[in-house]
Amino acid sequence: MDKVALFGASGVIGQSVARSLKAQGRAYRVVGRSKAGLQREFGADPLAEVATWNPEDMDSIRAAARGIHTLIYMVGVNYWQFHLHPQLMRRTLDAAIAEGVQQVLLIGTVYPYGRPRTTPVTEDHPREPHTFKGRMRKEQEDLLLAEHAAGRIRGTILRLPDFYGPGVDKSFLYRPFLAATQGTRAQLIGPIDSPHEFVYVPDVGPVVTALMDEPRAYGRWWNLAGAGVTTQRALVNEIFAQAGRPPKLMASGKGMLRLMGLFDPFMKELVEMHYLLTEPVLMDDSALRGLLGTVHKTPYSEGIRQTLAATRAASVSPAPAATGRPHPVP
Repeated sequence: MDKVALFGASGVIGQSVARSLKAQGRAYRVVGRSKAGLQREFGADPLAEVATWNPEDMDSIRAAARGIHTLIYMVGVNYWQFHLHPQLMRRTLDAAIAEGVQQVLLIGTVYPYGRPRTTPVTEDHPREPHTFKGRMRKEQEDLLLAEHAAGRIRGTILRLPDFYGPGVDKSFLYRPFLAATQGTRAQLIGPIDSPHEFVYVPDVGPVVTALMDEPRAYGRWWNLAGAGVTTQRALVNEIFAQAGRPPKLMASGKGMLRLMGLFDPFMKELVEMHYLLTEPVLMDDSALRGLLGTVHKTPYSEGIRQTLAATRAASVSPAPAATGRPHPVP
């Protein structure tokens, strides 16, 4: 089959997509800045080709895209550098088009929708972001959709809600998993009783590979909703219950985020997106399910069981330090 390149492969979504490709026996290329990191994560898979890139260098981007049919774009930036999103997309699109890449699938977020006008939110909801991060993400999307409309490359977008799962250390739920296994207090960003949804990361890869192979998917965006509407409190209670401990938690509100932002640039930037906890964007993915037929979603109870097991295993194995900073999908 035509080769797929995963730009930004070292993240948890990239690893999920790679697992899906591997299960299908399909060759793929993983692209990132660190060759050592890519080798550590994918070097044992004979189907994986490791390629490094410098997103500041057009020749480097072109080399990473050379000989590729489908490019899955998952490139992240620091939370305080969202202005880079459209810049990196512009360079990647120019390189991909020059190298004859046929199609690009962008992993997107709810940010471009802005404040929800409806519950749930379908793909017909206007994209009217009121935040800087939402505007940068919308500009990134518009670049891809414009190239599709011009006939230079096929493009589609898959929107994800917040996510969790084994190895996911940038999630609202990461610290509760740690706390439940260690018997400490879970630190959360509140309010924690408002409706929310999470997608289990291992479920994302099969959706991405199915979507990229569907010709009707291109020229628009698609929502992937979580495994149901819940709350942070309900999930944390379940996490502690499965760990066999009484729940202990502490929630910080927007005011505390502002205070922490005086000393931490990440927390400072998180204030802007706090509306997602008070005005949640809950997505309707009936269009995606109608397109693909089957979209598997792991129930929260099972996803929590598997994530707890992975968290326990990681606690007894040496691993790189993780920030554990909770935030929505960037």
